[in-house]
Amino acid sequence: MRSRWRKRRQHEPAELNITTFMNLMVILVPFLLITAVFSRMAVIELNLPTAESVTKQQEPEFSLEVIVRDDMIEVGDQNAGVLKVFAKVPGPDGTDRHDLAGLTDYLKRVKGNFPDELSATLLLESDIDYEVMIQVMDAVRTYRVTEPGEFKRAELFPEISIGDAPVIARASR
Repeated sequence: MRSRWRKRRQHEPAELNITTFMNLMVILVPFLLITAVFSRMAVIELNLPTAESVTKQQEPEFSLEVIVRDDMIEVGDQNAGVLKVFAKVPGPDGTDRHDLAGLTDYLKRVKGNFPDELSATLLLESDIDYEVMIQVMDAVRTYRVTEPGEFKRAELFPEISIGDAPVIARASR
């Protein structure tokens, strides 16, 4: 019995072969470093309402509200109510789309009346697509200016707050 015990003790521990793992790292690390340069995330800074902003009672000022509903976009002042309504327009593929060009044109006129105003509140119904929300945000934030040989973006209302649209009672069919 003792001879078996001695034979077990005399064996050297097995070496760990990490060559395959090192080959994987040699390929994977440069690949990740190269692709990291090309992946960018666009971040839009949003201003969410705070409890303090709700409790402040100030004199009525112009406060732009853009309410996006399934069938229309309403532009208004938080204090004065709805100023303009944009119904859906037919798109090039035959489906109805929100009138973003009309919205931008109207917001240019509003910006002319209130040039120092930078904030807008975007209120959305719960079933609005994310793509529509981003398109409306882009239309509220900036508009395209054509100069000879190039396109530039001009600022409208870049400070956007997001919330839920007020529910309206719809007539039953």
